[in-house]
Amino acid sequence: MSVYPEAAKRLLTFINASPTPFHAVQNAAIRLEAAGFSKVIRETDDWDLQPRGKYYYTRNQTCLIAFTTPSNWRPGTGVSIVATHVDSPNLRVRPVSKKNNLGYLQVGIETYGGGIWHSWVIVVQRDGTFRCKLVKIDRPLLRIPSLAIHLDRNVNDSFKFNQESEFTPIFGLVETELNDVKVQGASASNGQVKHHPALLLVLSEELSVAPEEIHDFELHLYDTQPSVLGGVSNEFVFSPRLDNQFSSYCAVEAIATYAENPSFREFVGNVNCVALFNHEEIGSVSTTGAESSLIPSLLQRLSPEPALYSQSVSRSFIVSADMGHAVHPNYSSKHEENHRPIINGGMVIKTNAKQRYASDAISTFLFRKLVERRGGKVQEFEVRNDMACGSTVGPMLSKIGLRTVDVGNAMLSMHSIRETGGSHDVQHAIDAFSSFFDGFAGLDGDLLID
Repeated sequence: MSVYPEAAKRLLTFINASPTPFHAVQNAAIRLEAAGFSKVIRETDDWDLQPRGKYYYTRNQTCLIAFTTPSNWRPGTGVSIVATHVDSPNLRVRPVSKKNNLGYLQVGIETYGGGIWHSWVIVVQRDGTFRCKLVKIDRPLLRIPSLAIHLDRNVNDSFKFNQESEFTPIFGLVETELNDVKVQGASASNGQVKHHPALLLVLSEELSVAPEEIHDFELHLYDTQPSVLGGVSNEFVFSPRLDNQFSSYCAVEAIATYAENPSFREFVGNVNCVALFNHEEIGSVSTTGAESSLIPSLLQRLSPEPALYSQSVSRSFIVSADMGHAVHPNYSSKHEENHRPIINGGMVIKTNAKQRYASDAISTFLFRKLVERRGGKVQEFEVRNDMACGSTVGPMLSKIGLRTVDVGNAMLSMHSIRETGGSHDVQHAIDAFSSFFDGFAGLDGDLLID
């Protein structure tokens, strides 16, 4: 059995601590601060930026922008951005969640994103008060039990279910809630009818507050089984939320490692940036999504004058990093025969003539050269003509005028509650993003294209 890849072990720690975008942003900030980044700027403040700076800020606790300024920084400098997203398909507790049915306590949920819902067997997570405290409950609290095959003999022929009436988690038994003195106390003191008193009690105990101090919350369901390495040689990562916490972790690790290097203070080139967006799985149209003001606002803050802003855009580049589809040994016909990425085969460049991906020949060339500088390899993915193509944050960000390449790492079971990625691909991605931060401006300067 091989030794665990060190970068993959760190990825597992990040994912296991990050069941939601709130937690992912918090843990990214912790890593950045360890590398010397300061949360010293807010969007409401005037920015006093200096060369050799390390800055980050967040919006609504669910997205993060981090950037460094080079030693030669001035307005008009280009920005090299690795853009990812930290949301994943999951189930979320409704604003009014209290349900009782045939002696069971149930919790009303809404589906988020395009999940493979039959794979879900789950648990619950987070809260907000006036102080917006986070909570992560590690024990199995909710479950969606499947119907026994004895009651549905055709389940293996075609498994279908109604997402509204047959997809509601069970939380407990009514008699348990009725007979629990602590639960009844929570019910009497809180007076809320939107949620089960037992649920409020669980949250209050986890937060060390009284139930009546919880004024509202946003709860996400997640798999409490930890992410692990697997396979005969630990070549796989078995984990929820690889799409897209895998790319997000690698981007943060790359810019943090770059900023920790003593040579950072002498670096000449672009502003380097990572952008961790929210809501990609539902279209990115929100205040924290990629189609928000986040990137245009950053570019304008860095280069306020119109002419300098235009110069900055022309010198900038986006690596849109989102996980890609590895060829499946049981479903190989789902891939175009010459575009079959494999797990641990290196970075995947994603292309689509209809611009569902924003890669073109020039951006692909630049990214390939940067990967090769670190001894890496790239793979190609393009969807079959008889299948619909997914998309990423890349096309919507490219509308600003930024050159963009769409890339990712190959994985199986995307959008399942348990996905499969490559343990060696973690370092492949970190190396690729590190090469981008170190070398893009120099390579771009050698490119003679109008």
